[in-house]
Amino acid sequence: MARISLDPPRTLVYRLAEWYSRRSFGVVADPLAAMGHNPRVLLTDARFETSLARWKKLDPTLKALAVMASAVSIGCSWCVDFGYWETTHRGIDPVKMRDVPRWRDSAVYTDLERQVMAYAEAVTATPPAVTDEMVADLRRHLDDAELVELTMMVAVENVRSRFNSSLGLTSQGFTDRCEIPA
Repeated sequence: MARISLDPPRTLVYRLAEWYSRRSFGVVADPLAAMGHNPRVLLTDARFETSLARWKKLDPTLKALAVMASAVSIGCSWCVDFGYWETTHRGIDPVKMRDVPRWRDSAVYTDLERQVMAYAEAVTATPPAVTDEMVADLRRHLDDAELVELTMMVAVENVRSRFNSSLGLTSQGFTDRCEIPA
């Protein structure tokens, strides 16, 4: 159960965000409703997420796996639910996304994908557990721009997951609307 009302004041900013969320996702996303209690936070987050969507240096599958590994590591069921729905709608392999919680044992990942998820978990750890060896291994495959984008996307997912988990936001049923691959 959410630790904050998901029925914020109906300011103009909130009503516009609510319209956008319904149009884009079919429902009002719970994090948006929570942020609706502070229109400046909501506007800042909207601008930030819009900017993030324009980052295109890192391979989309690697980015999706890193974000999902971070959300799984933190234990944010809302982020895992929404992340699976969002990435599979963008063409990311649903089998890979579904197996992130057990990536070490799954046979569906490349060595680079495993390195990315290990790195995401290490960035997410408190304190961060990133090693020079981890970064050196990634640098064999990623250039500076890609490594920076990967690191920042994991950090961003930490913000999202920690916000949602702290306010008690849980799975909203996005995954239920996905077609499960055979």
